[in-house]
Amino acid sequence: MTAPDDHALRASLAQLPALLASAPHRKMFFAGASAIIVSMLWWACFLGASWAGHAFPTAPVPAGWAHAVFTQYGMLPPFIFGFLLTVFPRWMGQPALQRRHYVPVFIGIFGGYLLAQIGLLDLRPLLLAGIALMLAGWISALVVLGGVLWRNGGKDRHALSCYVALLLGGFGLAAFAAFALGAPWQFAFVSIRFGTFFLLLPIFFTVCHRMIPFFSSNVVGAGYRMFRPGWSLPLLWLLLLVHVALDLRHQQDWLWLSDLPLAALFLVHWLGWQPWKCMRPGLLAALYLAFLWLPVAFLLYAAQSLLAYFDYGFLFARAPAHALTIGFFGSMLVAMVTRVTQGHSGRPLQMGRIPWLTFVLLQWVAVIRIGAELASNGPLWLAVAAFGWLIAFAPWVGRSLWIYLTPRLDGKPG
Repeated sequence: MTAPDDHALRASLAQLPALLASAPHRKMFFAGASAIIVSMLWWACFLGASWAGHAFPTAPVPAGWAHAVFTQYGMLPPFIFGFLLTVFPRWMGQPALQRRHYVPVFIGIFGGYLLAQIGLLDLRPLLLAGIALMLAGWISALVVLGGVLWRNGGKDRHALSCYVALLLGGFGLAAFAAFALGAPWQFAFVSIRFGTFFLLLPIFFTVCHRMIPFFSSNVVGAGYRMFRPGWSLPLLWLLLLVHVALDLRHQQDWLWLSDLPLAALFLVHWLGWQPWKCMRPGLLAALYLAFLWLPVAFLLYAAQSLLAYFDYGFLFARAPAHALTIGFFGSMLVAMVTRVTQGHSGRPLQMGRIPWLTFVLLQWVAVIRIGAELASNGPLWLAVAAFGWLIAFAPWVGRSLWIYLTPRLDGKPG
């Protein structure tokens, strides 16, 4: 005879697919949280083996480029798609999307990402198949979100900005697919730059531009002055176009022309959102602390460019990029996803000990990774930063996965 507990366990397991598919954010956040560990585990093992002089399976493409591409197009986009597939209809007053709209996105993006990651272990056919499946999922998301935007007439500026970034991100992913198939190295270079400056940065800033003043106003109340200028997004895109154009022409000594104004733009917004009024509760404070990395990162970019302009060389190497990616993207991911996860699982809107632990540890990881560019034993500190990422994120990922795999505490659907 089968014990009653076995029946209950089987019933629970049988319900998992339906539970995961009950809302776009569940499936996609589950994918993103898993990818946080998978991506960095491969990279940490590669760096650790390289530093220690041990053999490690050779990736079919340069490992550093693979790391940049699959963190930008495979690790962070599931969170982006989970969020946008949820909020696009809400922003534009339309019905929520159905499973048939977002399940194919999950299968393509996450299934392709996992195949591609396995393919990095010297399995080129799996790498190519994975990138192709990721592209299929990306196109599926563009069709679904494009339909929502089309029915709105493209009137929502935040949705439009995010959609343009997704279009350019799809182009960047396709460029890397071409490189993996044998196209010149410039295709990979374009892919990496598009991923950072045309995909992730505009989407993160656009969401912050819309949501941080909204959250702050709800918390502070009558004493808060909403700051959401209409010129922000057009100016952002103009400056990013200048940055990428100069970068693709290898004119890094002129990047300060775009990066100093970008640093000023981000600092103006941080101050305009009045952080001194928003240091409680912790869930709101984390958003402001995370956003502060953005002007810091572009001050580093600008300083590096100016040093090159005056013939002092390219001194900071990848330090500005990791102030942006680990400092801003990583910290904002923890802050924003924690808020969405708490709210959409029927939990109190609180940061909590585990998210705070991850957030604080991540600040140290960012500092270590930035410092590794200047350290005498750089390869060792690169490995330390990669394993530090895993240590920092492990408790947050474990908690998040449990939430995505269990029903809402308030008994509501979704």
